[in-house]
Amino acid sequence: MKFSENWLRTLVPIAWNREELVSRLTMAGLEVESLQAIGADLDAIVCARILEAAPHPGADRLRVCSVDAGGDAPVTIVCGAPNARDGLMAALAPPGSRLPDGRTIEAASLRGVESMGMLCSAQELGIDQDARGLIELPDSAKPGAPVATVLELPDAIIELKLTPNRSDCLGMEGLAAEVAALASLRWTAPPAAPVAATLGANDRSVARLDAGAACPRYLGRVVEGVDMHAESPGWMRRRLIRSGLRPVNAVVDISNYVLLETGQPTHAFDLTAVGEGLAVRWAVAGESLHLLDGRTVKLDAESLVVADARGPLALAGVMGGFDSRVTDSTTALLLEAAHFAPAAIAGRTRRFGLNSDAAHRFERGVDPELPRRAMERVTALVLEVCGGRAGPVSESCLDELLPAAATIRLRQSRVSRVLGIDPGREHIQAILQSLGMRVDPDAEGWMVRVPSRRFDLAIEEDLIEEVARVVGYDTIPARVPEGAISAPELASGRVDTALAADALRHRGYVEAINFSFLDAMLLKHWKLDAAGVRLANPLATDLAVMRTALLPGLVQALERNSTRQLARLRLFECGRVFHASADGGAPVETPRIAGCAMGSASREHWEGKSEPMDFFDLKGDVQQLMALSGAASSDFDFAPRDDTPAWLHPGQSAALTRDGRVLGWLGAMSPHLRAALDLDFSVWMFEFELDALLRRGLPQAGAISRFPSVRRDLAIIVPEGIPFARIEACVREAIGPLLQEVILFDRFVGPELPPGCKSVAIGLILQDPSRTLEDQDATGAVAAAVSALECGLRARLRG
Repeated sequence: MKFSENWLRTLVPIAWNREELVSRLTMAGLEVESLQAIGADLDAIVCARILEAAPHPGADRLRVCSVDAGGDAPVTIVCGAPNARDGLMAALAPPGSRLPDGRTIEAASLRGVESMGMLCSAQELGIDQDARGLIELPDSAKPGAPVATVLELPDAIIELKLTPNRSDCLGMEGLAAEVAALASLRWTAPPAAPVAATLGANDRSVARLDAGAACPRYLGRVVEGVDMHAESPGWMRRRLIRSGLRPVNAVVDISNYVLLETGQPTHAFDLTAVGEGLAVRWAVAGESLHLLDGRTVKLDAESLVVADARGPLALAGVMGGFDSRVTDSTTALLLEAAHFAPAAIAGRTRRFGLNSDAAHRFERGVDPELPRRAMERVTALVLEVCGGRAGPVSESCLDELLPAAATIRLRQSRVSRVLGIDPGREHIQAILQSLGMRVDPDAEGWMVRVPSRRFDLAIEEDLIEEVARVVGYDTIPARVPEGAISAPELASGRVDTALAADALRHRGYVEAINFSFLDAMLLKHWKLDAAGVRLANPLATDLAVMRTALLPGLVQALERNSTRQLARLRLFECGRVFHASADGGAPVETPRIAGCAMGSASREHWEGKSEPMDFFDLKGDVQQLMALSGAASSDFDFAPRDDTPAWLHPGQSAALTRDGRVLGWLGAMSPHLRAALDLDFSVWMFEFELDALLRRGLPQAGAISRFPSVRRDLAIIVPEGIPFARIEACVREAIGPLLQEVILFDRFVGPELPPGCKSVAIGLILQDPSRTLEDQDATGAVAAAVSALECGLRARLRG
């Protein structure tokens, strides 16, 4: 919601300066997202009328203008603007003046003609982005008058980031009422007195309501004899522009202006394009509508339309039709103001790929009492600007289906308990009344009738929040709640997720928090779209499916960071993934932990060049997580499998298993997926089931051996395809409890070895808790290990 600060101040006489206004709005829950000050440095810029604009004798694109700037004699200005013409009232920066961008204007000779200043565009004045020509000021402006006075400057464009529940502040009247309540002032509503009918009734303004609660109120009014060549008033055009809307023509501008002023959308049809039998109904499958933006949409039974006997005229609450639009040749209008229920509008803009200010308001909720006021306001402005004669207002209403204003009981004791302060009975009542609520006191508090514009107030806590907003969140003291707080019970059989997160942070990973929903096409690229759960009403078309894995979102974040010149990054996330249940019930939620990395194995350092990251760097990160469980390394296994997921490189990946169960996968991204995602860097990643990975047994105390350990080293030759995990398992089984640790300290591959073989050097740490081992004990253990390796793995000692 964008608005002009000056416009707001015409409705409510606030004494706050700009900074305090912004602060009060934000602290009241109406967050100010941006603030753009305009026209603060235009004191020296004056109005000037071009008396004569003649071609420049030495330049085809320049004109020599004789300008009346309020002085004793006209001044000469050389100008290249295409709209420089006789009689135009423009803005003149005389010599010595400064423009908002810092330029100082001086007299200059342009192609042999002396120019005594510069005629300015809106962009050069810093009040708009329009640089197509000179800013055109009202003809009523007096030459020499300050431009700032004529254009109501200085001003500020304030943009609010409204939450969906505050649709009442999507109009200046609702916003003024809110600010007046915050400042304990009264605000002045723009005039909306009934306009007397000077035409007879017209059946084409009467609508049938065939959609029930989707449209329980519809107002129509015929205005004839309008002049579509009339120009919108300057004050209206300025307010529209500063609210983010471009002027189009007088009728459209008036409709947009009333939308911004009241928050109620209205629409104008060309009366000649409207036939008999006007109705608000659900579309019939197969119908189509050519919209104002030029697109043609296919309608279905869930599309609410305004139609006549021949077919749809408009997509109700969203956008008008092209064929019934107002044009320069229009002389008669059918004005519309209606109440459309949020449920009938929500989601239609996304379905058809549309976006409109009307739909933005209707899908959040518009006051059902506003259409009559908006109709009178639109009519008055049309007659004032475009002339013509108005007929009576035709109102169709289903009173029993209109939203009923809520009545809520509020207890004073409850206010004190929730807020931790007691604002006082009189203060609370004054706050509620200032917000437009009807208050009936009783012994415990009040019965409060909520105004029809506040769809977000339904329970007692909603009213308490309103009291807190107006009192000021920043005035409520921070107090520690009293009472006993029970400590959380930590499961002894599971590692806390926070410890796993800390372990990855110590390895250089940064925690990411992504949306739980993704683009269906992204999951399809990953081949993870099976059993996906689609959202009934997604936030956007690219966030339509619940995630079935954490990695797609993480890699997206990795890619976005790479475009911002980050060459080395590690990300991880702990979260839930969702799969559709086989019986059609609630989705199955599974906690997982995932990480992804790109770039070098270590940070750049003066000691030497860092090597690119490889599988074993990633494996080391995962082993840090495994160690948290306290389980022996032999309980886990890294091994390639035939069922490697499509998103992994088949030759640089492995499954992590624990007690024979697959916990997840780790490795490099598949080249096919990298190409599909258009990634120009390697990605190493892992994803595991969190609960199974972090499961741990209860620790058991044991005696520490008082006797020394013995180490024996072996160098064996084994086939290349045998992983170290199998070698370790074979040795442990052969030696038994004497073996405390197996250390891999060397790996060699070269022409000295048989083809397809590798040399592995391991250290065996032997220890007995009851005695000192002798040489024959160590020799026997080594012999048992060698025999097992020869029989089980076709290994032999390296001579």
